[in-house]
Amino acid sequence: MPTTWAELLDLGDREAPGAAVAEGDDEPKRRGFFRRLRESISTSREALSAELSSSLFETLDAAAWEQLEEALIMADVGARTTAEVVQRLEHEVDSGKVVGGEAARERLVELLADLATTGKGTIDLRPRPAIVLVVGVNGTGKTTTVGKLAWHLQREAGLSVMLAAADTYRAAAVEQLGTWAERAGCEIVNAETGQDAGAVVFDAIAAAEARGSDVVLIDTAGRLHTRNDLMEELAKVNRVIDKRLGRGASETLIVVDSTTGQNGLRQAKVFGEAVDVTGVALTKLDGTAKGGIALAIAGELGIPVKLIGIGEGIEDLRPFDPEEFARALVGE
Repeated sequence: MPTTWAELLDLGDREAPGAAVAEGDDEPKRRGFFRRLRESISTSREALSAELSSSLFETLDAAAWEQLEEALIMADVGARTTAEVVQRLEHEVDSGKVVGGEAARERLVELLADLATTGKGTIDLRPRPAIVLVVGVNGTGKTTTVGKLAWHLQREAGLSVMLAAADTYRAAAVEQLGTWAERAGCEIVNAETGQDAGAVVFDAIAAAEARGSDVVLIDTAGRLHTRNDLMEELAKVNRVIDKRLGRGASETLIVVDSTTGQNGLRQAKVFGEAVDVTGVALTKLDGTAKGGIALAIAGELGIPVKLIGIGEGIEDLRPFDPEEFARALVGE
């Protein structure tokens, strides 16, 4: 799975115009990010580590397996994912394949990471312009995620980005995206409050084609996954993209607020039934004890988590690496 922006962004045969993707000192950056990740998910890690004491891995009896199961469920790893992981680890310990507490802890990390490694982990930017549709419910951080992603696409890959302000329900969303466009150095197609979202998307694609933009990021309105009329609007936006380009969005990313725990899992499931969700951007991991939801979404829905937000800084949007995340979550 991708661990750097260079690995995350699939440009196909095209080379990154800015060549900034070549991260020569990857290893120091990885170490630095791992420290930052551990610090950012400290609430989740401390809550889980309190249950996953060294004594638990020393005994590995029936009570220990039950405690491990409870700890993972409390961290929102998910009932199904937890059951699969604990059952397999218990079997491997009983069969002698895994021996000793330290080996069991290390194997736990591997099993969690394996379950979270699913689907295509890269962001498909091969077409030109590549269309990235960003969806989700209200308050998850969609507009901020779009802005940060635009900044990274320009900084890490030298790509030219066009933003489409298709959240036409909130004037504040258009203003916020405009601020991000200025900060990231992107062009933006704005909208009037109440304007048809499909028309905004059509205009943004036309502008991107005219100006030779590499990527169009579409910030859609927040919508409850239970509102069928609003979900149909997303389907309409997809039809507009197909009509204009003869193909659908390259990526459809759902932004999920990790603090919502299992509700975020349900959101991803329902959105996945309405549109072809290709990945998840998981936000607010720095403020929750439910960080295991990243593993649950990937493990239970088969939708890869591609981006994680671990802070408010512009650089705190990062590619999701299942192994590093599982290791940071379980702790030493």
